[in-house]
Amino acid sequence: MGAVSSMPAPRRLTVMVSLDVAGYTRLVQEDERAILSELAAIRRDLLDPTLHPRGGNIFKTMGDGALIEFPNVEDAVCWTVEFQEAMAERNRCRPERPVLVRAGIALADVYIDGSDRLGAAIASVVRLQEVAPLGGVAMTHSVRWQLGKALVARFTRVMKTLKGMDEPWEIWVWPSSGAIDDAAPVVELSRRDHDESHPQIPDKPSLAVLPFQNLGGDPDQEYFADGIVEEMITALSRVRSFFVIARNSSFTYKGKSVDLKQVGRELGVRYVLEGSVRKAAGRVRVTCQLIEAATNLHIWADRFDGDLQDIFDLQDRVTENVVGAIVPNLQLAEIERAHHKPTQNLAAYDLYLHALPPLYTLGRTGLDESLRLLRQALAVEPSYSLAKAMAARCCVFKRAQLWGTEEERVAGTRLAREALTNHKDDPTTLAVAGHALGYLAREFENARNAIERSLFLNPNSIVGLTASGMLLNWTNRPDAALDTFRKALRISPLDPGKLWTLFGLARAYTRLGRYEEGLEMGLAAIRERPESVHSYLPVIECLVRLGRVTEARRFAEDLMRTDRGFTISKFNEVAVSQGEDWRKQAARDFRVAGLPE
Repeated sequence: MGAVSSMPAPRRLTVMVSLDVAGYTRLVQEDERAILSELAAIRRDLLDPTLHPRGGNIFKTMGDGALIEFPNVEDAVCWTVEFQEAMAERNRCRPERPVLVRAGIALADVYIDGSDRLGAAIASVVRLQEVAPLGGVAMTHSVRWQLGKALVARFTRVMKTLKGMDEPWEIWVWPSSGAIDDAAPVVELSRRDHDESHPQIPDKPSLAVLPFQNLGGDPDQEYFADGIVEEMITALSRVRSFFVIARNSSFTYKGKSVDLKQVGRELGVRYVLEGSVRKAAGRVRVTCQLIEAATNLHIWADRFDGDLQDIFDLQDRVTENVVGAIVPNLQLAEIERAHHKPTQNLAAYDLYLHALPPLYTLGRTGLDESLRLLRQALAVEPSYSLAKAMAARCCVFKRAQLWGTEEERVAGTRLAREALTNHKDDPTTLAVAGHALGYLAREFENARNAIERSLFLNPNSIVGLTASGMLLNWTNRPDAALDTFRKALRISPLDPGKLWTLFGLARAYTRLGRYEEGLEMGLAAIRERPESVHSYLPVIECLVRLGRVTEARRFAEDLMRTDRGFTISKFNEVAVSQGEDWRKQAARDFRVAGLPE
């Protein structure tokens, strides 16, 4: 341990690599002399000669690992991959006793104490290394974001909950050609080497519904298969005996060849439902199979045929059979509420499905296109409450990004109110319309009633939980908002729309005065969607309050490059809160960071 100084230690943002030998205790017990000799040879042959050309510096060693500092991201990643490839080649020459190393790479904000590096960030890098594949590399999104395309293409995105952390992290992993899978029988790992980072499987039946294959041959019908799956997820989520992964996390596997065991681990579910949809000549055929993820055991499979005009009845039949297959004694009466469809007009439903993909982009062009399609759906079916709620949601997103007009705010408020007058107990309609009413009209009590009803009908709704967390932030209950957003992140850990969850967490931590955690979540939101204007705001606030004004000004410059029209007065116009104190303090922070009035 370095000497304690009366002066504060200087801080620096650096690139850190953590290396650790898997199963070190077992290797030492088997042949201590041999393993220590091999580790000395690895340092002599593979570490010391290769680090200097890349600017690497070993500042701490343990018996089974090392911490290395690099001056930049590219050198750190290139060196680590090259080292693991060299280790794989070395292990081919000693297959009877391979030395397998895990590597983690992260940006770390550290204290400089002579030749040592200190701080909480060091522990985070070590925890990251612990979830890397054997013989492979794990890096954070902040590292991946700064790499060239050739290097990025070698890594795969996964979600991991690091030891001691509450929320899953977005991590990019590289298994080298010589890496041995964690489950391979050739290495018996000690307890500390087992991967405990995946979400825990709940006690009650847990299920992920993967995107169904479109077998119709027409790419334009892809949305139709997605719509069937979305309706099934919504119906299954209403069964209180289930834990169902949200639609957006399930759909991250769309178009990919997946390992169901890996899906089960990454999402923390016991069962996976997959299938296909064929639509032709006015008929629909849905084929699906239910699989126990850990064992690849087929629990149930069936095929359903029906007329296109009876598609809603077909969805109900599939849902009932899935419920009965997982829990044979479950009363099918529990899903009776799922039979109430938001519309029976197939043309309006078709337009609604087409409107969802551009809505999920959150971009200006996408939101305008989604709003156009939803208005067409309402022209076909004026009483379509879910379409009204989603149109109001478009107005919310545009206003949050500072693109919306006063006319759109008024129109969105009207649509949200109309949706709530005839919601048919549809939880998505209630949550979306309630959120819109709270944001656009500051009608917090009406919003609370709608969102609470939504969560009563569907406790596993990612839309309802996110809306609830936002409302709790607006009404000055950030502690309760934290719990709600954490639950939302657990239900949908891979959600492409998790930007809102991360932003909500950043806002809640900031209001609680937990600025380091607020900064971490705000940075995660920026990494998730760099073009999102509002994600920069809690980052700037936290940096100013932490006394890191120079960094705050850099992020303010990034914000202005993202939206040259941003002003503090525009922020005051769209910011939602019951109290003025928070808004005034935020405005003062923005002035310190140099944002224009």
